Amino acid sequence: MSHFDHELDTSGLNCPLPLLKTKKALSTMKTGERLRLIATDRGAFIDIPVYCEMSEHQLVDTTETENKLLFIIEKGGV
Repeated sequence: MSHFDHELDTSGLNCPLPLLKTKKALSTMKTGERLRLIATDRGAFIDIPVYCEMSEHQLVDTTETENKLLFIIEKGGV
């Protein structure tokens, strides 16, 4: 698993909350910092990569362990 600077655990939350909380967390971070997102909602498996494609952020890593989805997102942009 890649290094990260911040962690957001959205376990137990359903779509669209994991994505909304991810957007909010990224908005408070500096460019180049990495967010580790933990989600249990299967929708995040689709939502997070699509969001990263459509934004300036980069999806660095995706892992699934023990019914949890783990994402490492690097903040991009200005």
